[in-house]
Order: sequence, then structure tokens, then C-alpha cells
Amino acid sequence: MKVLFLNPPAYKNFDGGAGSRYQATREVSSFWYPTWLCYSAGLVKESRVLDAPADHLGLEDVVEIAKDYDAIVIYTSTPSFKKDVETARVLKETHPSNPIIGMVGPHPSVLAEETLQASPAIDFVARREFDYTILEIAEGKPWDKIKGLSYQKDGKIYHNEDREFIQDLDSLPFTTTIYHRDLHYRHYNIPYLLYPYISIYTGRGCPARCIYCLWPQTFSGHRYRTRSVDNVIAEVKNTLKLFPDVAEIFFDDDTFTANEERVLEFCDNVKPLNITWSTTSRANVRYETLRKMKDSGLRLLVVGYETGNPRILKTIKKGITLDQARKFTRNCKELGIQIHGTFILGLPEENHQTIKDSIKFACEIDPDTIQVSLASAYPGTEFYRMCEERGYFCLLYTSPSPRDLSTSRMPSSA
Repeated sequence: MKVLFLNPPAYKNFDGGAGSRYQATREVSSFWYPTWLCYSAGLVKESRVLDAPADHLGLEDVVEIAKDYDAIVIYTSTPSFKKDVETARVLKETHPSNPIIGMVGPHPSVLAEETLQASPAIDFVARREFDYTILEIAEGKPWDKIKGLSYQKDGKIYHNEDREFIQDLDSLPFTTTIYHRDLHYRHYNIPYLLYPYISIYTGRGCPARCIYCLWPQTFSGHRYRTRSVDNVIAEVKNTLKLFPDVAEIFFDDDTFTANEERVLEFCDNVKPLNITWSTTSRANVRYETLRKMKDSGLRLLVVGYETGNPRILKTIKKGITLDQARKFTRNCKELGIQIHGTFILGLPEENHQTIKDSIKFACEIDPDTIQVSLASAYPGTEFYRMCEERGYFCLLYTSPSPRDLSTSRMPSSA
């Protein structure tokens, strides 16, 4: 079976699919690699990854390309879901035969029943990590025998038992090989990373319990499963071979520094390669570990500070204090490690004063670059359940009068 792995056409300036951990419209060009799709595509012999937003492709372009494939796997997200359902409908209706169409990602993993009910064009949902679920579909295994699969048949919806999380991550293919085969790597740009950059996952899952974080609560779990350092280094070498002009490699785990012993082993092995690299971190890494990371080529850390209010930090279960964050930041500055600091406005118990606390704290620690996002409660997260219990969900926008339309704009996101 020939399988098309599709990051579907999106809204203008929308970066919410592929490997993005948050959904946003933005003023600058910014795209993450569709890493999850590339893992699965690497297992399926006859496959292609098509990243429509990064390649600036519209629905008509995708329709034409999809005609050559027997199955289409669409990565979808909560904000883009309705648009992606319409894409599935058009692909089904315009295809010369009757393709199998499925959806993957955190949203359908949590809301599999609702996803299948959204349209008869959607034949299946591959819940959570879908690498081997899609492989078994492509190999023709009976659907009632495939773990992690929800599907429609004869007007009924069936949910098979969950698939276990993958433990041997070394057994998966290198996504960088699929990047080289299917993607235009110069279409990917993150403003705080050196250009051109390549993104690699060295593990899946995160032990932290932050109530708002999408991936560990809905998709990859709270146990940090890692590839061996040897396997990661092999992919780094593969990256340097395939993309000789790469300026930076970004290790895009949820929290790369969650296992400091492994970080130290990684530093010993990556240093001889003389590369520039960046990654994610919590604001609690020891000075000696940071020093060794810097010495092995680390340029920048993406750090989730989230708020400058201690009460909100406890409410969201961040597991970090403001004093820890201050000390960590001072250490990074002393070592010459740049910081991209991320904050969230609108978390539970937020008010004018707590926003001022965050502004004051951000000015105090003075990260090299800063990102401020609006809190988004995604289905399947503790934050979403909290919002339901407290009655936070309500109609936020009512239709304006014709007179108002001439002077107001619809909000770009909810």
C-alpha cells in the first residue's frame, strides 16, 4: 500500500501541526519539521511525507499529489481540526479510487470517537504513537487485530486496545533520512535557531506534570524513553552527511535535560563532532552539567519559565521555584549559554497583578529572546479538565453588527 503522510494545508501564517507543541498565528515565517510523520514514513516502504504549509501548497496541489496513493494519513490538531476534516472530505471525493484516510495526532488520540463521527471520509484514527499502527495498516493486517486503532466499518465505530509505548526507540528509522528524501529543509526556519537548522528527537515522553502541556498527557506519556547515545550520535553524523551546510542541530525532546546522567554521556560523544547544537531544558540544571553542555557545543536552551508568580507555578505543577530559575539563568549567562525564555499568559489564577509579576520577572532574568503565548486548554490535559470543572468555557465572541464589522477584526485564535 502506498501511503501519503500529510501535514495538511493550514490557515495563513498558522503553525500548529507537524511537531509543534502549541498552535499560533505569527508575524514571521516559522515551521517545525513534521518529525512524527517522518518516523512513520520511514517504516513504510512506499511512502511520502508532504508538508503542505511549509511548502506553501494549497488544497488543489495536495489533491493532485494524493491521487497516486492508496492511503492518506493526516496529522491534525485541535485548532485546525474542522479545516482538516474538510480536507479529508475533498481528498476522498476527488480521488480516482477510494483511498483509506486516517487521522493522527494528540487531538484524535483523545477524541477518537468524535473524530470518526466528524465525517464518513475519515476511515480510521491511529491513537497515540502511530508508527507501527500505520505500518500494520500498510502491510494489510486485519484492522480488528491492530492495536491503537479506532475505525469505522459498516456504519459502526470500533476501538481496539491501546498500543504499548515504544520502548526500543533505537529500532526506529532516522527521520533525517526522510527529511532529505521528502522535505525542502530550507523551508524550515525558527527565528531563535541558526539557519538552516535540523530538528531531531532523542527521546519521547516527559516526567514533568505541568497541567497545560499537550504531548505527555495525550500522546507520548510521562515516562522519558530515550534512544541510546550511540544511536543519536549516528543520526547526527547522518545529518552532517545529508545536510553539510546545516548551521545548528536542535534536539527537540520535551525536556532534553530530564536525565542529566545521559546528558553528560551525550556531551562526551558529541564534542568531537564539533557541531553547534541547542535543546530544551527546565530551569533546574546543575552548573557543572551546563558547563559541560556548553563545552560540547551547546549554543542555546529553550526554557519554559511560564510565569513570574509563585502561586501560579504551584497551580500548574511546574516543579520549579522562581529562585531556582534565577540561579539557573545566572549560571547560563556566566557560561555564555543563550536562553530563549518562554512565558504563558492566562494560566489558572491569572490577573492583572500576576501578569505584572511575569513582566517584572522576565525583565529581571533578561533572556536573550522571549516568547509569550496565550494559555490554551487542549482536550486530554489536566488544564482542560480544570477549565471544565471551574466553568471557564463560555462563548467568548458574539457576532458583531454590520456596523461593527467595519471597525473590528475577528480574533486570530481562541
